[in-house]
Amino acid sequence: MTRRRFMVCGVALGVALVTLLPAHAGAQAGGAWTTLFNGTNLDAFTPVGMADWKIVDGAVEATMGAGHLVTKESYGDFEFRAEFWVSPDANSGVFIRCENPQVISGMTSYEVNIFDTRPDQTYRTGAIVNIAKPMSVVMTGNRWNTIVITARGPRMTVSINDIPMVDVQDSAHARGRIALQSGPGTVKFRNVQVR
Repeated sequence: MTRRRFMVCGVALGVALVTLLPAHAGAQAGGAWTTLFNGTNLDAFTPVGMADWKIVDGAVEATMGAGHLVTKESYGDFEFRAEFWVSPDANSGVFIRCENPQVISGMTSYEVNIFDTRPDQTYRTGAIVNIAKPMSVVMTGNRWNTIVITARGPRMTVSINDIPMVDVQDSAHARGRIALQSGPGTVKFRNVQVR
């Protein structure tokens, strides 16, 4: 009788493990995407600064003032993706692992730049300012583009329109908020997600 109970328990345990394995494997591969901006509200963000953020045609845009949309949640290891549109003169970007959500800067976070006409082209669009130069030159003005940023421990990668831009290791900032930047020019973001 005891042997039979062990066999039944063993089969039940095996079935449970087989049932759980696919879900666990998916979680290790990146998990489900969380939508931060769905085109209708900015509930996942806190505005910081003086940018005139507004929702227009399913995108959040700013045309005047400087500022950021800062996530309410902090992230350590993550994958971020978004579509962005900028005027050719725009100075924008995505700041990651922002340690102080009220003071967003390259000193307290990593700045993934979106700035095609940056006077010093060393850290132009696709670069992580003061950390890694872009591997390619991509002009992003007047069209929709897709940016993907991955941070796993000290390793960070950036791609724009599926073109690798940065693959670097740096351990200055381990965890923090994500911030969308508006500076001079027009910037728009849509389909903003993280996992």
